Amino acid sequence: METRLFASPRPNPEQRLLCGRVPGGERSTYAPRPMQGGRSNAEWLKDLEDAGAAQANALEELRAYLVKALPGALRSHGPLGDAFVEDVVQETLMRALAHRSEFEGRSRFTTWATTIAVRVAMTELRRRRWQDVSLEEVLEGAAPPRSLEPDPAASPEQATEQRAVLRAIEGLVENELSERQRIAILAELAGMPQEEIGRRLGITRNAVYKLGFDARKKLKQGLESAGIDAAAIRSAFA
Repeated sequence: METRLFASPRPNPEQRLLCGRVPGGERSTYAPRPMQGGRSNAEWLKDLEDAGAAQANALEELRAYLVKALPGALRSHGPLGDAFVEDVVQETLMRALAHRSEFEGRSRFTTWATTIAVRVAMTELRRRRWQDVSLEEVLEGAAPPRSLEPDPAASPEQATEQRAVLRAIEGLVENELSERQRIAILAELAGMPQEEIGRRLGITRNAVYKLGFDARKKLKQGLESAGIDAAAIRSAFA
């Protein structure tokens, strides 16, 4: 989030949008209180279409709103810091401006913009959590199938069934998956976001998703070939 829509708190009417990434990330159920006496949805869209002072004023008003709304929306994550909030808001302004045509009017425009801000913030918070953790550390901390044991509370018969499933998964992970598929699925099981897995592997998030999808497909096919279907797994671990 290094690119800023405007460098100072008040935008220059002549500055332009440079970024147009699609909004994405976590969904939010937070709905900020409507701004008293604020713009209508139609007024927001009209002013943001303007290339001059009207757009700059609308962006500054939206910036001020988001700077106040975002900490409340993410209060469960503790203090965010002014610099973090400002970076998220700047990114949000660019996304909202670039994708304003996607606003469907089913909520207030400020609610829509706040949802984008929460998604941007959550993505950045996840990235920061993992930025100093190596992929090797993640894989070492992931629980491979060989370390899993049957439920101590299971009956002897059920424990035998669970052990058979776990050993089958262990064999498939080690012998049927490619190295990258093993990395992708174990890192995901450890909680690492797909964006971070992709960054460590030098591939896109979509490529990481494909690795995980293909890995799960191989595991499912391998289990079924061994006579272990979904019903058998549910029975063993019920």
